[in-house]
Amino acid sequence: MPLLQVRGVAKHFQHAPVLRGVDLDLAAGECFALFGANGAGKSTLLRVLATLQRPNAGQFSICGHDGVAQRDQARQHVFAVAHGSHHYDELSALENLQFALGLRGIGLQAGALEDALAKVGLQAFAGARVRVFSSGMKKRLALAKAMLLNPSLLLLDEPYAALDEIGVALVNDFVRERLAAGAAILMVSHDRQLSAQVASRVGVLRRGRLEECSVEELLEAEDWLQ
Repeated sequence: MPLLQVRGVAKHFQHAPVLRGVDLDLAAGECFALFGANGAGKSTLLRVLATLQRPNAGQFSICGHDGVAQRDQARQHVFAVAHGSHHYDELSALENLQFALGLRGIGLQAGALEDALAKVGLQAFAGARVRVFSSGMKKRLALAKAMLLNPSLLLLDEPYAALDEIGVALVNDFVRERLAAGAAILMVSHDRQLSAQVASRVGVLRRGRLEECSVEELLEAEDWLQ
């Protein structure tokens, strides 16, 4: 059984269709890079798969758990690094990690959390409040959360945004590590070149439907958003 299975997922807002029956299977060890024009529904699809929004039609499962009927069970296997920060600004970086782990009933020693911060280059800011962080630092903190939570399905929304060259390399190294460990990754991106370095499959959302193509076809296409 695929780690992620999506069948006919549709979503509309005030009768305006955004997703029109998306199908996708994603196995362990696969990274699917999703592209599309602004407003194509990429982030909406991620929010549905993260169980943050209910689809209007269709169904999906994560590790065999129905994403709607068994939402709480499905949530235990997925983590989303969203385009926004989704941190608590008045907490420190270390406290944000402790809070995220606590929500899932995970207890780790402070040393493990500090090691995660060191891996993303934030060891010197462990005690700093997140409200003083730049956008790139907040993205790095989100990656540290993902490292500690160790999800089976990782959803990445514009993972390269706001990052410098070192941060970009960190993202792709982390993606490779998670894939080697047997996770599945669905990545929304606008950067074809960087995504192609780690993606095993790619697709484009057009008019609410997912069209899969090869990595080579996406890189060579000039009208890939049309």
